[in-house]
Amino acid sequence: MTATTHAASEAGKPAPDFSAVDSNGKTVKLSDFRGKTVVLEWTNDGCPYVKKHYSSGNMQSLQWDAAAKGVVWLTVVSSAPGKQGHVDGAGANGLTKSRGAAPAAVLLDPSGAIGHLYDARTTPHMFIVNAEGTLVYMGGIDDKADTEPASVSGARNYVRAALNEMAAGKPVTEAVTRPYGCSVKYAD
Repeated sequence: MTATTHAASEAGKPAPDFSAVDSNGKTVKLSDFRGKTVVLEWTNDGCPYVKKHYSSGNMQSLQWDAAAKGVVWLTVVSSAPGKQGHVDGAGANGLTKSRGAAPAAVLLDPSGAIGHLYDARTTPHMFIVNAEGTLVYMGGIDDKADTEPASVSGARNYVRAALNEMAAGKPVTEAVTRPYGCSVKYAD
């Protein structure tokens, strides 16, 4: 992973650029997607909060809807080797397939460099970068900070709301919300 800036992420400011290797061994740069909206999703398959959103189909629904609108979805795994959620490329690809997930790429960040660059604290922790490269949303996926899949039904999905506002040419109403979930399992 190579960070091209060391500034912490802040809504309304340029999103920190990075370069990472994805689960297929391809180098991916955030700047490669200039001109497109990008969603960054921090994940850990061992986290019950992540499991809630995948077992309910909520995360996959968001990914499919986003892709249909031309949004690039990048799932980021910042779990360090030996920590919960750490996977190699084959493991990440297996999870993507078994969950029916649809990210454009799964970025492997075992050093935690991208996670620290964005101050990703939880799984899931969500970020949205607009076509101009500005970070327009950072926070939780929704307003139901629990592990019950049934709670997805009545939740206010901040990511979906932000993407819909952007598609309508409106500013994101709630640019920063409280992330919830398991702590990102960075190296000690």
